[in-house]
Amino acid sequence: MRERQVYVSPWRIDVTVREGVACPAPIARLARAIAVALDAAGAPSPASIGLILSDDRELTKLNRVHMGADGPTDVLSFPLLPPEAFPSHEGGAPHPDPADAARAVDFVAPPGRTNLGDIVVSVERAATQAAEGHGGQTGDVHWSAATELRLLVTHGALHVCGWDHADPAEESAMRALENRLLAS
Repeated sequence: MRERQVYVSPWRIDVTVREGVACPAPIARLARAIAVALDAAGAPSPASIGLILSDDRELTKLNRVHMGADGPTDVLSFPLLPPEAFPSHEGGAPHPDPADAARAVDFVAPPGRTNLGDIVVSVERAATQAAEGHGGQTGDVHWSAATELRLLVTHGALHVCGWDHADPAEESAMRALENRLLAS
């Protein structure tokens, strides 16, 4: 297992690469993609976020335990802050009363560097999706494993920040933001 901290001010990305996982993209590029997503989502700063690059075996276990789903998935996010800690956006449910949101942020986010949560990605799944032409948001994009991985860490970071794709309007907004961020 390899661990590394990458600073992209005001963010610290704590990267863990599991044993036997070969990353097809530079870690610094993935960290920058996460930082861009955190900026776009209005995440409270300064903050840290974990990125764990793993394989299908681990994501299968996590998917079963946390999502109740069988089989591997490409990315899972584990936010530590409530959605109210982030600005309202089209890609999520409306926030409650602003006074309630302020109390939630004060309670959850003590002074100093806030830990936003973790993103766990199956590099194996990203490579397979890219190789089979099942990449991108629609599952029909042919691009490199490195680009697929960049999309997945962006997607995971947005989930940590309260973005979702549970209904069509949320999905449309989240996909549009992902496209904009990947193009930057």
